[in-house]
Amino acid sequence: MKECKHLAIIMDCNGRWAKAQGKPRTAGHLVGADNVRTIAIAANEMGIKYLTLYAFSTENWKRSQDEVGYIMKLPSIFFKKYMQEFLDRGFKMNILGELDKLPPATHKVLQDAMDESVNNTGLNLNICMNYGSQREILLAAKHYAQDVLDGKADLSLDEEGFEKYLMTKDFPPVDLLVRTSGELRISNYLLWQIAYAELEFVPESWPEFTPEVLKRCLDEYQNRDRRFGGVKNV
Repeated sequence: MKECKHLAIIMDCNGRWAKAQGKPRTAGHLVGADNVRTIAIAANEMGIKYLTLYAFSTENWKRSQDEVGYIMKLPSIFFKKYMQEFLDRGFKMNILGELDKLPPATHKVLQDAMDESVNNTGLNLNICMNYGSQREILLAAKHYAQDVLDGKADLSLDEEGFEKYLMTKDFPPVDLLVRTSGELRISNYLLWQIAYAELEFVPESWPEFTPEVLKRCLDEYQNRDRRFGGVKNV
């Protein structure tokens, strides 16, 4: 059986799901946040070691001020409800993105979650907040260039060496990327890390993404033939 060690999910369609039910978009974000807890527990029980979730992209700042403001308050609501349970389950929180550009209160909540769980050895629950993959790669390249200028690195850089400059330097490559809501695009997410990942696009919105849907995705993953550029022996 193929191990899916690292699962990444683009959690799409919270707002549209809420609007379809006659509710404000913010109601969808709240339900979507609660579903993070549900899916994290299910993923852990299904043997996933790293779960990386796309919560807020660098492009999402273009949304309305009210919606963005609500999303910035969600981490406080979320961790107040679930942080103790995550600690009890041994989850380790990792927040990926340019956190220094978030509101100070939001930044503090996210940093506190990482600090409180830093010694945990269970599921790595990685939440991408103010994250964009092109920006991540650009920042990594600038960091490497600065190291060369400072004499800390030379020009013999390879792929493995470059990965050490990425925000995901402590994690293995993504095995499976799932996007909800039927949209068929990557949206500037983990472009380096998904180089050989399997991709699945499911019709369910994120609030409708249940543990049963997750199991369906993992079953589909098991049926894939991962050759990593090679040729299957027959």
